[in-house]
Amino acid sequence: MPELPEVEVTRRSFAEAIAGARILAVRLGKPLRWPLGCPAESLVGLNVVGVRRRGKYLLIDLDRGLLLVHLGMSGSLRFSGSQPEPGKHDHWDLQTSAGTLRLHDPRRFGAVVYAQGEEAPVAKKLLDGLGMEPLGPSFSPLAFHQGVKASRLPVKQLLLAGKLVVGVGNIYASEALYLAGIRPTVRASSLGPVRIQRLYQAIGQVLGKAIELGGSSLKDFSSADGSSGHFQNAVQVYGRAGLPCYVCSTPVKMIRQGQRSSFYCPSCQR
Repeated sequence: MPELPEVEVTRRSFAEAIAGARILAVRLGKPLRWPLGCPAESLVGLNVVGVRRRGKYLLIDLDRGLLLVHLGMSGSLRFSGSQPEPGKHDHWDLQTSAGTLRLHDPRRFGAVVYAQGEEAPVAKKLLDGLGMEPLGPSFSPLAFHQGVKASRLPVKQLLLAGKLVVGVGNIYASEALYLAGIRPTVRASSLGPVRIQRLYQAIGQVLGKAIELGGSSLKDFSSADGSSGHFQNAVQVYGRAGLPCYVCSTPVKMIRQGQRSSFYCPSCQR
């Protein structure tokens, strides 16, 4: 599933090119997770003001309203001046004066939703429950500390839930916990202030590095310009079960938490 780094990398790969473009046509393929929410033809003639991100949503601001785009489990965007004929998994095209933005989504868990503004009910339903942005000014050390201490969940489950901090997916939660020296099974509320601060810093470091490396292309992720990510080549524990820890040589362990795989070093993480 594309997580925050992959969505941010995608945003950066086409946001500048599409800004200021005029919408010429909209093509809808098979139904996605949620309906568009407006007649497709009503978007024709609008201008793209810019592209932002909130959690794992891309917000394409128009001069009237906005489009909320979610990549779901397997979605990816392509932006090009000349797209080939749509394939069976190409479910949405936004043709603009600068090029065509296409959503490719084999499992169709992604979505493109129109809202008249961020205060519209559909936008609030999708965005209001999201946690703090881990790479933005709203990521407060105090609020993070309070949220961790208030939770009885295992710390990795808390990170994945997205209510406290958004976008820390499975790969990045495992890597941040390793960097902070915290086992994924530790109850969040049992952590002391020093360990919480280390985790707070580790989240920013791991996500920042993932964006710098273009995200993770474990399966078929690539950005809107077709570039693949390379963070998977820099992981310390994720996917390395049985292999030696880079720090202490203890074999990395893998356990299941909430149907997700967690990787950690039994020696370095307590």
